[in-house]
Amino acid sequence: MILGVIADDHTGATDVASMLVRSGLRTVQIIGVPQPSTEAVDLDAIDAVVIALKSRTIDPAEAIDQSLSALRWLQQHGVQRFYFKYCSTFDSTARGNIGPVAEALMHTLGTHYTIACPAFPENQRTIFNGHLFVGNQLLSDSGMRNHPLTPMTDANLLRVLQPQTQCVVGLLNHVQIAEGAAALRAVVGQRLDEATRVQRGIIDIADAITNEDLMVLGEALADLPLVTAGSGLALGLAAAYIRRGLVKADAHAAQLPDAGGKAVVISGSCSVATNGQVKYWLAAGKPALRIDPRDIAAGQPVAARALDWHAQQKETCLIYATSLPEEVALLQKEFGAQSLGEQIEQCFADIAQGLIAQQVRRFVVAGGETSGAVVNGLGVQLLKIGETIDPGVPWTSGQVGPPLLALSAPVLLALKSGNFGTEDFFAKALAITERH
Repeated sequence: MILGVIADDHTGATDVASMLVRSGLRTVQIIGVPQPSTEAVDLDAIDAVVIALKSRTIDPAEAIDQSLSALRWLQQHGVQRFYFKYCSTFDSTARGNIGPVAEALMHTLGTHYTIACPAFPENQRTIFNGHLFVGNQLLSDSGMRNHPLTPMTDANLLRVLQPQTQCVVGLLNHVQIAEGAAALRAVVGQRLDEATRVQRGIIDIADAITNEDLMVLGEALADLPLVTAGSGLALGLAAAYIRRGLVKADAHAAQLPDAGGKAVVISGSCSVATNGQVKYWLAAGKPALRIDPRDIAAGQPVAARALDWHAQQKETCLIYATSLPEEVALLQKEFGAQSLGEQIEQCFADIAQGLIAQQVRRFVVAGGETSGAVVNGLGVQLLKIGETIDPGVPWTSGQVGPPLLALSAPVLLALKSGNFGTEDFFAKALAITERH
């Protein structure tokens, strides 16, 4: 394996894995810190492993512990280059966990320098002079300012990251990157020498406006033991590894088995993009069932009702709890953000388990927390990465596990970050599996 990726949520993991597969790297995604059963995976046939944690919003100490456990497993399997992956909107809680985890990884790897680059131009995430833009808006003016768990009210990534770390937070600006990979590699070398000399870590925010900037960054940073980034930088790193002859691009890296069976769409994200996708589905007159979070909080048998409803449907349907930001704010105030979130996730996990018994084998899931709930509910431990649906969102295949192991059911999963995808994403995703 040429690269080990530690991702702070499930959809982010499939996002970066899809970039690696797109470049021709044979890639698998492991759900959670690898367990003894993971040893059965044929790692000799893999170029990159992405370990999907659920560490974005948990206590920083726990996030560090999980990330270092993942790092140790990767090191035990010979990996020497590492990638800490977070969201392209750089969101986390005010106290972390991007800074604390990055710093812990640096310390464990014995390096004093890395970069932070959440840019993903194909999904309109760009960085200019250290400021993150979503389309033409500053991050702080985008829908992320109202995120129910990790609201982002500052687009200056230096200001966002510095309170989270003891490292010095600096900037690799667009002028330096425009000078090309060789010049940038020299700058990075100087920064590394400086950090090593004073024995204090440096994390540089890296500007990136286009995919070409990511290619320059990948070439300049390919020999660092650690990078931290969104998924976009994976394109540049993979290309650099291939140019160096460290790995050979595989034209069949994205092939997945056919899972057959029924399909369903599950949506828990309340992002602007997912609200638009739900609206598009409803406008098309397709069957849908809205889950009311108040019913979940009241202890009503919501999952059982949803499964009874689904069993009566003749078409692929949508089961959703997606709401507008103002509705989410009221619900959180009434029931508590963490408690309500956990209850909704458990409901979706229960629904996913029941859908397997109804012969559903293809799941389109919107939202990072929701994706984590569905994957954990199905007991899936390993995902093979397949064809990209929209930038950052591939189809994946896995095998259900405990408590459903006896069914031995292969499943296809499209795990979508709430902020990703065109308005017709759900239909587009389903059409790919029907084509095969």
